[in-house]
Amino acid sequence: MAEVKVLVKGYAKELKNGWLACSTSTLIKSNNKLILTDPGCNRKKLLEALNKEGLRTGDINFVFLTHGHIDHSLLAGIFENAKFITFEGLMYDKDLQLELKDNILGPDIEIIETPGHCIEHISLIVKTKKGKYALSGDVFWWVEGEKQIIDINKEDSAHPAEVNMAKLKESRKKILKLADYIIPGHGDIYKVKK
Repeated sequence: MAEVKVLVKGYAKELKNGWLACSTSTLIKSNNKLILTDPGCNRKKLLEALNKEGLRTGDINFVFLTHGHIDHSLLAGIFENAKFITFEGLMYDKDLQLELKDNILGPDIEIIETPGHCIEHISLIVKTKKGKYALSGDVFWWVEGEKQIIDINKEDSAHPAEVNMAKLKESRKKILKLADYIIPGHGDIYKVKK
């Protein structure tokens, strides 16, 4: 079965004139592959976390991007040997664009569409010995100091021009039904109460 480890815990803090934010970056080991989700934008933290695991950027086989916001995707290009799974339904191998094949990441990993935060948002459901993890990107996220409570009706105000609350609520319900644990775009791992 797959293994999941958070390398960088995502954070988000609203400032007077913007945000201090970087996404959660998670390492998945599955089928002799190393998969990194949402490499984020804090290069120093990400490289330190990889180093603690004894890994270099060239060791990563796949980079999975939940969506294109820069706080999730800026560092994708530093993984020189990786193939990239994107929210466009494509896999990029350097300059080659290919249709995404089912089970490309292994039998323990499912890619699901989770629009709402933005229209092209996707997430992963990963089966592990501990249960199913949803690597949810910004379907679920919390700001610094906010109590982590699941509320499918919680407004998402970070990108108001892109958010579709009706679709986001449906994506939240889908993840809650499938997952035992949620790894949010920003915040701590959340155990789903069933």
